[in-house]
Formats: sequence, C-alpha cells, structure tokens
Amino acid sequence: MEPSTSLPARPPFAIRARILTPLSAGGTRFERDGLLEVDAAGHIAHAGPWPGADRASELGAPVVDLRPWLLLPGMVDLHAHLPQLPNAGLGAGLDLLTWLGRYIFPLEREFDEAAAEALAPQVFRAFAAAGTTTAVVYGAVYEPSLDVTFRAAEVHGIRAVIGKVMMDRLSYDETLAPADVLETSLRQSADLCARWHGRDGGRLRYAFTPRFAVSCSAEMLRESARLAEGTGAYWQTHLSEDWGELAEVARLFPEARDYLDVYDRAGALGPRAILAHAIHLSDREVARLAESGARVAHCPASNLFLASGTMPLARYRAAGIPVGLGSDVAGGPELSIFANMRAGAYVQSGLRVLEGSGAPAPLGPLDWLRLGTLEGARALGLGAVTGSLEAGKEADLIAVDASFTDPLPGAEVDEPEELMSRLVFRPHPSMVRGAWVRGRRLEGPGGVGGRASVSPSTAR
Repeated sequence: MEPSTSLPARPPFAIRARILTPLSAGGTRFERDGLLEVDAAGHIAHAGPWPGADRASELGAPVVDLRPWLLLPGMVDLHAHLPQLPNAGLGAGLDLLTWLGRYIFPLEREFDEAAAEALAPQVFRAFAAAGTTTAVVYGAVYEPSLDVTFRAAEVHGIRAVIGKVMMDRLSYDETLAPADVLETSLRQSADLCARWHGRDGGRLRYAFTPRFAVSCSAEMLRESARLAEGTGAYWQTHLSEDWGELAEVARLFPEARDYLDVYDRAGALGPRAILAHAIHLSDREVARLAESGARVAHCPASNLFLASGTMPLARYRAAGIPVGLGSDVAGGPELSIFANMRAGAYVQSGLRVLEGSGAPAPLGPLDWLRLGTLEGARALGLGAVTGSLEAGKEADLIAVDASFTDPLPGAEVDEPEELMSRLVFRPHPSMVRGAWVRGRRLEGPGGVGGRASVSPSTAR
C-alpha cells in the first residue's frame, strides 16, 4: 500500500508516517503513527506521536501522509571509493594487492575531469537511493576531478566528506615525475581543503586521504596529518585489512612496532582520523586505538568479498573504540548500508559460533540501526547534527517502504525489532522511496531524478 501524495521537496513540511530512530541518550523511539515536523531552516522541529487532526491543522506546513512507510535517519557510510563503483562486484576472493592492481588502479587512472563529470552525479544519486545521506568518499589522485566531485555533491545536496587520494609510492599518475609527486599531492590537497572544507555551512568537508601505508612514504603520512591538524579537516586511510598488506607494511616500515604504529609515528591518530577495516589488530594496537580516539569504519561486506578477514566488532566496542559502518565500494559489492548490516551480523554470528559460550551477545537489529546512523555520525563528530530523528537536529532522513522486505503478501510486521530485522536481513534495492538532507529531497530514490513513484491508495 502506498501513500496518496507526492514527497515534499524542501522545508518546511510535516510528515505523518511510522518513525523508528535511535536516541542520543540511548534506546530507540518507535511511533506506529508518528509526526515529523521540519522547519524552514531544515531542522527537525518535532518527532513524536501523531497528535490528531486538530493539532495537525495548527502546523505551519501541510502534512504529507506517507503511511504505512517508515521514516528512519539517513544512513552514514564512513568509507567508500567513488571512482570504483563501476567495478563493484568484480574480483571476489582475490587478495587485496592483486585486486587493486587488476581492477582498481586501472579504473582510477582514468578518473579525470570528464570521467568525474559523468560519474559523480550518478554515484551521489545511487548513495541516496540506497538510503545514505552522509558519505565519506575517496576520490582519485587528480585534483581537477576532485573539484568536479565536490561540485556534484554541492548540487546534489548529500552530506559528504571527500578527499583526493595521496600516493607517492605505486602512483598511477603518469603526468608527474616521481620526484614531484609528494610536494604536488600535498599542495593540491591543501588547495582542495581550502576551497571546500566547511562549504555550505559544513555540509561538505575535506579529508586528507593518504591511501595506505603501502602507497605512502613516512613523509607523506606525516605531512598529510600535519595539514589535517592545521585545518581541522579529517584524515582517512586504510589499516590492517589483509595479511599480505601487513607483511608489506612491515617490510617498508621496519622501525614501526606494528601497522598502527606507522600512523602513530606520523602524528595521525586522533578523533579526526577515520581508519577503514582494522581487522588484524594486536592487543597493543586495540589499546592504543582506543586511547587515541581514532575512529574505525567497519566494512564487513568488503572484508568477506575479498576474503580479507573478520573484524572482532564486539572486542573493539568493549575497548571503547568508536565504530561505524562503511560500504567500501568497490571492495564491497554494493552501496547499501543495510546490506552491510546483514554482512556484519553474519560475521559476528560466525565469530560467536567459533568462540563458543564465552562470546559476547550479538548485536540486535536495533543495534545495527544505531551503528549505521548515530554511531557513524558520532564518528565524524556530527552526533549533535545528524544520525537520529530528534528535535533540533538537521533533517537528514529517509522514507522506506518496508513492504518490499515482506517474504509474502500479508506477512508484514509492525514491531520495531522485527521491522528492522527485515530491513537488515531482507533489504530490497527499491525500498528507499525518499531521502532528505536538511529537509531538501535528494535525487535518487524512486527513480531517475528522485521522483518517487507514488499512487493513490485508501490509506487513512
């Protein structure tokens, strides 16, 4: 059953629908018949139960009735590679370094301005169609293509953290002499940060992005961290994803105690550092990671796809390491954070079987919702801005038609744990029908141009 009205394009507006959201103080809010009000500035003015027709008539904006759809906070993807999406689903089971050489570096080598103009708008629409309203994105090594990518994000309306990939080893940039790569990459990254970090009131932000220790000198790591510290930007890279990668890092940095120590010696660790994967960490690394306040982007679908390993999520959470979810496209085969929740749940169940009776309790569906929304926002230092549907936060939300996840007609559920369980374990590519950032509807869900396909119904 579908709503009988079109979706609001911009604030102010009010939506009547089911509401499911984590709460900043803990726990979850679920309203079977709820009202979400968004003010003219794009902030949530109210989220709560439907107050009745008399109260609704007093609102400053018309009420859009989207029942029986479900409103959720927009998903937060802490790790994705925009140029790689065309190769999603290719190379399953290859080791990381082989996969990069065969499928990724050739693709990124072609990501120039023209390629970015064609691809970036499509990818941002695809993020929104998957329910992602905040994305942390790696580009390629070319500065002009990153300007194009930022402009596409600016026009689309998504909340994004974007960075130019930095590599002074293994670089595929054939336009620069090897001796010029370090200085040029640092200068171009600093220029991009100056132009884009904090744009549109902070909706767009910059991340200095040394790819990983294998492709970066100690000076590249150190100087990129210094730039991030000086500008208040993020610093993102990969950590401990693959055993072959670990061996190569040990060879390149023999002075380091372990992989994490390479980044620690560069002065890179801290609350603005986003480290993807972090699968194979020693006890020392876990303790130091927690102490530093650095964030981890857990990418379970990618870790399975490339047979990289299984991250001990419960162990890291118990240690106090801030963790959110990442799709890691194209290492991960799809953009959907819901699909990554499913992969993560399967991984943790498998680890629990192997560990036996002493294993920690698994995350439930509502825990995965929190991890893919509010905890991702908190990892970015944006927990007071987005990540949940609460008054005062910016209106980053999605509308989901949960009937797409029903196994059979008439098999619908209406309890919050069961609703979220269906979204985690039976996600459907068409279930996200609308997505908004700051109350502005994003193109992507519901078809090309973001025009949700709604038809008359008898819903009341």
